[in-house]
Amino acid sequence: MSVTRAIVPTASASRYLQQLCKHWSHKFDVTFDAHQGRVPLPLGPVDLVADETALTVTCIVAEGGDVARMQKVVADHLNRFAFREGELVFDWHPA
Repeated sequence: MSVTRAIVPTASASRYLQQLCKHWSHKFDVTFDAHQGRVPLPLGPVDLVADETALTVTCIVAEGGDVARMQKVVADHLNRFAFREGELVFDWHPA
Protein backbone atom coordinates (compact mmCIF):
# COMPACT_ATOMS: atom_id res chain seq x y z
CA MET A 1 0.00 0.00 0.00
CA SER A 2 1.23 3.51 -0.83
CA VAL A 3 0.16 6.43 1.33
CA THR A 4 0.96 9.97 0.21
CA ARG A 5 0.00 13.26 1.78
CA ALA A 6 -0.08 16.89 0.70
CA ILE A 7 -0.70 19.85 2.97
CA VAL A 8 -2.32 22.42 0.68
CA PRO A 9 -2.14 26.00 1.98
CA THR A 10 -5.53 27.73 1.69
CA ALA A 11 -7.83 29.75 3.90
CA SER A 12 -10.78 28.02 2.18
CA ALA A 13 -9.93 24.45 3.19
CA SER A 14 -13.31 23.62 4.72
CA ARG A 15 -15.21 24.98 1.73
CA TYR A 16 -13.11 22.98 -0.76
CA LEU A 17 -13.38 19.82 1.36
CA GLN A 18 -17.17 20.09 1.44
CA GLN A 19 -17.45 20.93 -2.27
CA LEU A 20 -15.27 17.97 -3.26
CA CYS A 21 -17.12 15.57 -0.99
CA LYS A 22 -20.53 16.74 -2.21
CA HIS A 23 -19.35 16.43 -5.81
CA TRP A 24 -18.15 12.85 -5.34
CA SER A 25 -21.10 11.84 -3.13
CA HIS A 26 -23.15 11.36 -6.32
CA LYS A 27 -20.91 8.43 -7.29
CA PHE A 28 -19.34 7.18 -4.05
CA ASP A 29 -20.33 6.52 -0.43
CA VAL A 30 -18.66 9.67 0.92
CA THR A 31 -18.60 10.67 4.59
CA PHE A 32 -17.76 14.23 5.63
CA ASP A 33 -18.41 17.22 7.83
CA ALA A 34 -16.91 20.73 7.82
CA HIS A 35 -13.52 19.52 9.09
CA GLN A 36 -12.89 16.05 7.67
CA GLY A 37 -13.99 13.74 4.92
CA ARG A 38 -13.35 10.38 3.29
CA VAL A 39 -13.94 9.53 -0.36
CA PRO A 40 -13.68 5.84 -1.33
CA LEU A 41 -12.38 6.23 -4.89
CA PRO A 42 -11.82 3.11 -7.05
CA LEU A 43 -8.03 3.53 -6.70
CA GLY A 44 -8.34 3.76 -2.90
CA PRO A 45 -9.64 6.10 -0.22
CA VAL A 46 -8.84 9.80 0.03
CA ASP A 47 -8.89 11.38 3.48
CA LEU A 48 -9.31 15.14 3.82
CA VAL A 49 -8.78 17.31 6.91
CA ALA A 50 -9.42 21.06 6.92
CA ASP A 51 -8.13 23.65 9.33
CA GLU A 52 -7.87 27.45 9.20
CA THR A 53 -4.71 27.50 7.08
CA ALA A 54 -4.60 24.31 4.99
CA LEU A 55 -6.32 21.27 3.56
CA THR A 56 -4.47 18.03 4.29
CA VAL A 57 -5.08 15.42 1.60
CA THR A 58 -4.07 11.79 2.16
CA CYS A 59 -4.26 9.28 -0.70
CA ILE A 60 -4.15 5.56 0.08
CA VAL A 61 -3.49 3.38 -2.96
CA ALA A 62 -3.28 -0.42 -3.03
CA GLU A 63 0.08 -1.95 -3.89
CA GLY A 64 0.65 -1.68 -7.62
CA GLY A 65 -1.94 1.09 -7.97
CA ASP A 66 -1.31 4.30 -9.88
CA VAL A 67 -0.40 6.78 -7.15
CA ALA A 68 0.41 9.61 -9.59
CA ARG A 69 -2.97 9.22 -11.29
CA MET A 70 -4.83 9.41 -7.98
CA GLN A 71 -2.88 12.49 -6.92
CA LYS A 72 -3.66 14.16 -10.26
CA VAL A 73 -7.38 13.33 -10.08
CA VAL A 74 -7.67 14.78 -6.57
CA ALA A 75 -5.57 17.88 -7.35
CA ASP A 76 -7.43 18.58 -10.61
CA HIS A 77 -10.81 18.37 -8.90
CA LEU A 78 -9.77 20.63 -6.02
CA ASN A 79 -8.25 23.16 -8.40
CA ARG A 80 -11.58 23.41 -10.23
CA PHE A 81 -13.21 24.50 -6.97
CA ALA A 82 -10.36 26.92 -6.20
CA PHE A 83 -10.46 28.79 -9.52
CA ARG A 84 -11.00 32.14 -7.76
CA GLU A 85 -7.94 31.57 -5.58
CA GLY A 86 -5.67 30.38 -8.37
CA GLU A 87 -3.86 27.08 -8.63
CA LEU A 88 -3.41 25.29 -5.32
CA VAL A 89 0.02 23.92 -4.38
CA PHE A 90 0.21 20.16 -3.79
CA ASP A 91 3.56 19.04 -2.39
CA TRP A 92 3.08 15.26 -2.14
CA HIS A 93 5.18 13.25 0.33
CA PRO A 94 5.06 9.66 1.60
CA ALA A 95 2.94 9.52 4.74
